[in-house]
Amino acid sequence: MRSDADKVEIENVNVPGRVERVDRAKYLAMKEALLSVLPHASPGLTVAEAKLALLPRLPQTLFPDGAKAGWWLKATQLDLEAKRVIQREQTKPLRIRRLK
Repeated sequence: MRSDADKVEIENVNVPGRVERVDRAKYLAMKEALLSVLPHASPGLTVAEAKLALLPRLPQTLFPDGAKAGWWLKATQLDLEAKRVIQREQTKPLRIRRLK
């Protein structure tokens, strides 16, 4: 049985005040991988570019062959935007970059 320590609360920049509880290990692995590939400088990376760059950095035990990486990338992106760690650039396609 999984304990509360195995979960982490994440936010969504698009739905202020809403909090979801997700798997801590997967979230932290995705956060580390995402922040390791995002540049601080504009214009940043598209979400597709970020995903391609971070996939090799994800542990196979948590994301076998990149399984569910897209969902975790989006959830982590929205949480980090809400926490003002990353920022969307006003471009098409959407680009993201690190702030901190």
